[in-house]
Amino acid sequence: MDHSSLCEAQGRRAECENLPDLNFLTTILFAVVAGLGVANVYLAQPVLDYMVKDLAIDPASIGVVITLTQVGYALGLILLLPLGDLIDRRSLILTQMILLALALSVAATASSSFVFFFGMLAVGFLAVVAQVAVAFSATLAAPSQQGRVIGFVTSGIVIGILTARFVAGLISDLGGWRAVYLTSAALSLLVAALVFIYLPSERDRRPARGYFYLIRSAPRFFLSDFTLLSQGVLAFFIFASFSTFWTALVLPLRSGPVALSHTEIGLFGFVGIAGALGARGAGRLADRGLVQSTTGWALFLLFMSWGLIACLPVSVFPLLAGVVLLDLAVQAVHVSNQTLLLSRVPDAGSRLVGGYMVFYSIGSAVGAISSTSAFAYGGWVAVSALGAFFSASALIFWAATSRLIKD
Repeated sequence: MDHSSLCEAQGRRAECENLPDLNFLTTILFAVVAGLGVANVYLAQPVLDYMVKDLAIDPASIGVVITLTQVGYALGLILLLPLGDLIDRRSLILTQMILLALALSVAATASSSFVFFFGMLAVGFLAVVAQVAVAFSATLAAPSQQGRVIGFVTSGIVIGILTARFVAGLISDLGGWRAVYLTSAALSLLVAALVFIYLPSERDRRPARGYFYLIRSAPRFFLSDFTLLSQGVLAFFIFASFSTFWTALVLPLRSGPVALSHTEIGLFGFVGIAGALGARGAGRLADRGLVQSTTGWALFLLFMSWGLIACLPVSVFPLLAGVVLLDLAVQAVHVSNQTLLLSRVPDAGSRLVGGYMVFYSIGSAVGAISSTSAFAYGGWVAVSALGAFFSASALIFWAATSRLIKD
């Protein structure tokens, strides 16, 4: 069912004149679904050292926990997210949330690293419910305010990630890392109930193509359209930089003279709340046709943030400023990218978001595994150099290709 017919079916013709065509509570629910879904990908970051001891994992390779989750996420983007262009997205979100609760329970009760790794792979696979929510909410909003809606739902994702780090640290300090995943499983079931009650249905959708056509068509969009491909490349670099920082942060803060608790480390996530605010502002700028200028300035700020982040061995205060800039810049680029993507082929929203997020997931996986290795061999200086490299690569790529991008 398209935007206008859904408005009419719900008896809200007047509201269709003033967009976004979502009531406030429904928009919040989309943000909660997206935030909780993607938060599960990041729950492990502040408790990696607990997992090392409990599951007897080599400390130098603990980044594989995050990497496996990102691999599962990439598989979900390729195999699961295209279903959003085929079936009722409310049913798809509901099913994913229930299965996500099951996967989280498997990870929480694992007695071996093999079972845990399998559970994390499944968690990542099902966490793409966040992107189903983004695409669904954008479909319900009118084109002139898609940027704002995407920015709002993406803000939920940012807040979910930041809250996940704090809550995971707090719960792990109180009840261990397994309690973190059991809590998330319970929340997933609660949100599934809210989805069933409040989200609109799309039973009238009649796609002309089948599932395997949708799977095959997703790569074609990016291979045949340089604008789409360029947004994917930027996603790879910015989230490699993002993951480099957040995956490795727990390592210097838990050791040496700092020796913070997991709860205290989790509080660092709240410093990046500016990222959520930036995501909303980027959406408004995108609605005004300022995608490229927003992207350029954000990438410059991302690169500059690493100069502040590198000061951690000397002082924690420059790090705090760096966190604000990092999250603000990454989310501003992310929202601008998605707004541009979803405006190009509106009836293929799930596939476009899925293809774009494959780049995101690969970048996050590369950042996670390379950052822990960099810290093991070169300390925080090596981590900072790695993050700056990813950020500089994004800025250089944008500068070389921005004139070729069609807004």
